[in-house]
Amino acid sequence: MITLEAVTPEVLEASAAEHDISLPIEQTAVWAAYQADIDGRTPWGAYVIRRDDDAVAFISFIDYETHGYHYLHAAHGPVWIARPTPAEEREVIDALTQAVHAEDPGIVFLRIDAWFEDGTEPVLSTVPYDETVIVDLTGGDDAILGRMRKRGRRDVRKALRESPADCRDETESATADFSEYYDVMVETAQRDGFSPAPMDDYTDMIAALGPDHCRVFAARIDGRVVAWSIVTLNGARAVYYYACMSTAVMHDLVPDKLLYTFCCALGAQGYTQIDLMGIGDDFSPSLKSLNMFKTKFTEETTPVAPARDVPIRKVFYGTLTAAEKLRDSLREH
Repeated sequence: MITLEAVTPEVLEASAAEHDISLPIEQTAVWAAYQADIDGRTPWGAYVIRRDDDAVAFISFIDYETHGYHYLHAAHGPVWIARPTPAEEREVIDALTQAVHAEDPGIVFLRIDAWFEDGTEPVLSTVPYDETVIVDLTGGDDAILGRMRKRGRRDVRKALRESPADCRDETESATADFSEYYDVMVETAQRDGFSPAPMDDYTDMIAALGPDHCRVFAARIDGRVVAWSIVTLNGARAVYYYACMSTAVMHDLVPDKLLYTFCCALGAQGYTQIDLMGIGDDFSPSLKSLNMFKTKFTEETTPVAPARDVPIRKVFYGTLTAAEKLRDSLREH
């Protein structure tokens, strides 16, 4: 029988640690504190998920208020001790749905990572993925290079020989003044056809998580920032969270040099892996443009549970789905 033990994010982390699990940063107390300062987001609660008193998974929710309704998001959660069967996952989904509805009847749906479709729907918004690239950072610089695909090793070596970019950890500088870095994001957005998030989104993240959990690595040419990446850190794991680059250096292998630089730097500091955060396939074809760059840094990709929605107020959720389909139809025309 599945039972849910309501706990604080701090207790959730401690319980996971008892099973040698370091939670994704989005499931931690430091992330909950960071989200608490964002308008429309509130840490909602966390559960140790048990079967017959034995922990099987861990989950922490953030309440998102948007367009007048609320849903709960557990980014990269639940975190399972062992990968579930379809029946085990469905049992946990049903238990979470019942518990959340009993605690807060206003919640319209849950957004969780689920291995199987049963009991879930495709997400209303955002682009989920079921495949990612995880780079092994152990063994030193040469070992990191040696585990890449042939074209990855070739491109990195060429970048190290030929790129004039100076790549380093610039967390302190970015924390003091992010405007130069933000200019590169604005240029990237204009080139690639998306709207950049406000600068405060990045500066608030860097400040709230702090250097123990968030770093900025940048590439400069002639003293000017031409590319940068935000990397999150928790336990021994890093995540390649945001990245951008100037148009002028798109074909100069600057991103290769920057990524290899921070992989080596993090490996030297004891981090064992970095997740490059999703690639495209038939499940998420819109992400396929990322594959050429990301997949050259390892020989193999890694399957992950994609984000899915779990409707609680099903009639309300149905109206949201219909509205989203209408918006998609209007965009196509």
